[in-house]
Amino acid sequence: MRSDRRSPLHRRQFLARTASAAAALTVMRPSISRGETYPSRPIRVIVPFAAGGPSDIIARILAEALYEPLGQSIVIENRAGGGANIGIGLVARAEPDGYTLLATTSAIVINPSLYKSIPFDPIKSFAPICDLAVSSQMLSVMPGFADSLADFVAKAKAQPGKLNYSSPGVGTQAQLTVELLKIRAGIDITHVPFSGGPPAVQALLSGTVQLVTNAVPTSEPLVRQGTIKAIAVSGEKRWPSLPDVPTLVESGYPGFVTDTFAGLFAPAGTPPDIIDKLAKAAQQAMTKPTVIEKANRAGFQVVGGGPDALRARVVREVAFNHDIVTRAGIERR
Repeated sequence: MRSDRRSPLHRRQFLARTASAAAALTVMRPSISRGETYPSRPIRVIVPFAAGGPSDIIARILAEALYEPLGQSIVIENRAGGGANIGIGLVARAEPDGYTLLATTSAIVINPSLYKSIPFDPIKSFAPICDLAVSSQMLSVMPGFADSLADFVAKAKAQPGKLNYSSPGVGTQAQLTVELLKIRAGIDITHVPFSGGPPAVQALLSGTVQLVTNAVPTSEPLVRQGTIKAIAVSGEKRWPSLPDVPTLVESGYPGFVTDTFAGLFAPAGTPPDIIDKLAKAAQQAMTKPTVIEKANRAGFQVVGGGPDALRARVVREVAFNHDIVTRAGIERR
């Protein structure tokens, strides 16, 4: 009869294998010490753009407001490059322990359709925390060229292929807004991309283009001065400081809303209790009058939606932007 007793050597091998397996499981878990109250040290928020941009501004506004409810400093780290893919990918690969977060704009839902290869999946790589705020695109012309969007569309139809429009760059929400307008209105106008909003506006002022589309704050001062004329905004509602400028929906295009959003994310696998704590703190912060005022000055309207709202937005907008890129024939990089 076969004995079940193990030799000392076999027992040592068995215990060694068991210890190795346990160690491996420990490594796989988020590195939060037993009994540790989150957060116990500063939190790093990666912004995948250069300092001073829209997502950077919102991240810094939020960081200041989160100090009190979380009791820890929020350190903003700008990781620009690769059309935001570098910074977003960095967070996708980060330890899911709540100490590395991502504050980004719509690049996270546009880039999957623009690049042949990206280091993240916008749905699977992240745990949504808070749908922070939205910013509309504004379509502007020179005074006297067109009195309304309908007027501009009529001129474009009368001169197919002859009119140009500028944007802050290829693949930006501004470009996708006009590409969708081309599809919806049945017009043929040529895209002239620039590196940022100010040079795109300058192209309108110089007569290089007949339409410029970019974030509201870039063009608003010139609209107020009467230097350029805003003919539509892309948001769900009219922009509060420009109440006379109609939305694209009001201009005859039902369902045409292309806001740029700012959202806060953690790496996928971050413990639910940490996500819940961060979400509650962020949503609370976004209700503060000082935060709302600062966000408005930066060209954003506060949303303050929770994880489910941000998750739904990401899923919806990944599909929405893919449809625009495909139908517009924008070449993938």
